[in-house]
Amino acid sequence: MDKNKSIDGLSSRRSKTATTSSVSQKTTKAKTTKTTKKPATKTTAAKTTPKKSPAKKPTAKTAKIAKAAKPVEATPQKPVITPTPTSSVEDFLKPVQAFDFDEQSGELKASTDPINHKGKKMKKEKKPVSKKRKIITRTIITILSLLLIAAIVFVFWINGKIGNMTNEGSIFDFFTETYDPLKTDENGRTNILAFGTSGYDMEGTEGDSTHDGAQLTDSIMVISLNQETGDLAMLSLPRDLKVSSTCTATGKINEIYWCNNMDGNNDKAGAEALMQEVGDILGIDFQYYAHLNWGSLVSIVDILGGVTVTLDEDIEDYTYTGAVFQAGVPYTLDGAQALGLARARHGTTSGDFSRGASQQKILIGIKDRVFEKDLSVSDLLGLLDTLGNNFTSNFSVNELKTIAHFTSEFNFDDMRQVSLIEPENYMTTATINGISYVVPIGGAGYYNAIQEYVAKMFSSDPKVYENATILVLNGTETPGLATTEQAALTEDGYQNVSTGDAPTSTYTDQYTLYTTTNDKPGTKKLLEEKYHTTAEPAETIPAGIDTTYDFILILGNSDSTNN
Repeated sequence: MDKNKSIDGLSSRRSKTATTSSVSQKTTKAKTTKTTKKPATKTTAAKTTPKKSPAKKPTAKTAKIAKAAKPVEATPQKPVITPTPTSSVEDFLKPVQAFDFDEQSGELKASTDPINHKGKKMKKEKKPVSKKRKIITRTIITILSLLLIAAIVFVFWINGKIGNMTNEGSIFDFFTETYDPLKTDENGRTNILAFGTSGYDMEGTEGDSTHDGAQLTDSIMVISLNQETGDLAMLSLPRDLKVSSTCTATGKINEIYWCNNMDGNNDKAGAEALMQEVGDILGIDFQYYAHLNWGSLVSIVDILGGVTVTLDEDIEDYTYTGAVFQAGVPYTLDGAQALGLARARHGTTSGDFSRGASQQKILIGIKDRVFEKDLSVSDLLGLLDTLGNNFTSNFSVNELKTIAHFTSEFNFDDMRQVSLIEPENYMTTATINGISYVVPIGGAGYYNAIQEYVAKMFSSDPKVYENATILVLNGTETPGLATTEQAALTEDGYQNVSTGDAPTSTYTDQYTLYTTTNDKPGTKKLLEEKYHTTAEPAETIPAGIDTTYDFILILGNSDSTNN
């Protein structure tokens, strides 16, 4: 028997590949014989014995074998799975299909990542990036880099402006809810020296030149506030006030800042020297200073769209500043008009004192405009830029936030404008060695009366600084009630209390309070709280009662009093 022939489904031992092929051919031949036997026999014989010579006629023999295998065909055999031949080591190391377990469905799914012969996932081959995509990526990176650089420059710019305006802090402090309480003196008040120099910047440039008096303080204000009670008072000092000594022979108070900051590089030294001098004159201690260049008013007011002021006196400065205004009339000023008013002292009632009052009005107008105007980002940056170049102080950022919070809630109609010439005159003018000065009423260097007055006006107790006059009237038949009440009020700290009898009438209320003024809000509030009543207006006062007092208290019929 030929060793290469297939017998009863057995295959030759020589070649596994040949065996597999032979079995497959037999199966094919068996299925084909049922329809066309002869072609199938020839084809099968030809394929099964490729090495035999045609002379040996393998076809007939192969046909016989196919017939003999017929009983085998009656029993269906299981299909034989033909394995993929491995022709080389490289083919063996090719990646094969991996499977992942899907936890949700519980099925095996083909993995998207191929694995190597060691069973580890292989990295996917990266697709080549197109030239267009590279250009877009580079453009985006460039834009983002420029934005980052711009943001860094912007932060440094803002921090620089904030650094100029404050003693310490940065832009990031504005985004916190931290408010540092302001420093106070022994009376619980915070005293701020606010002074201004002229020119359109800190160097004093005006137009195309720089004027000589740029570093002289054109305005000197004192702002005193109580954070607890909300009381706020402002006082202005004349720039021509005679002081003990300066760096010049003139000896005026407006030279002190310049004498200690001649090169313009030591604003703090100039401000501290001025704080010391003003503190000695008024008898108070300063905790802060704020230096504003009045020339910046042009930019500030124009950015805000103008400010509204109402003056207490007529101003007719036709020659120097062109400031002409009537008392009691509200005016909306642009930047140039506001600056003219801030400098006007000619054509006024009291010269430098009138100018100080006008400057206070302008500052209040700016405050009102800031809180009522919906400032845009451009407006805010414009104000920051202007103030960054024209405003310095020793406040920290958190202290400035406290000031802003205080002013946002404060009613400036209640602010007290303290004057050194009204209602009582504490200042006068004098000519010394041919130079015109402002001096205390008692003479140059005599500040005692001024200090006593300032101590009273900067008190946090309205009974002291308002110094209201009170008339207590007995409206009952019980003698001595008015005198008893007078003693109680005096013990409480009221200093001007008088007594008398009310006109004959029936006063059923235990206490009836009247007021003849709107200038004593602090005292009014205290009296209303003390007597649990509301003050009636002046037109309701009974006939026959003296109305020259600020408050009138009538004691009525009652079995008890409430002190």
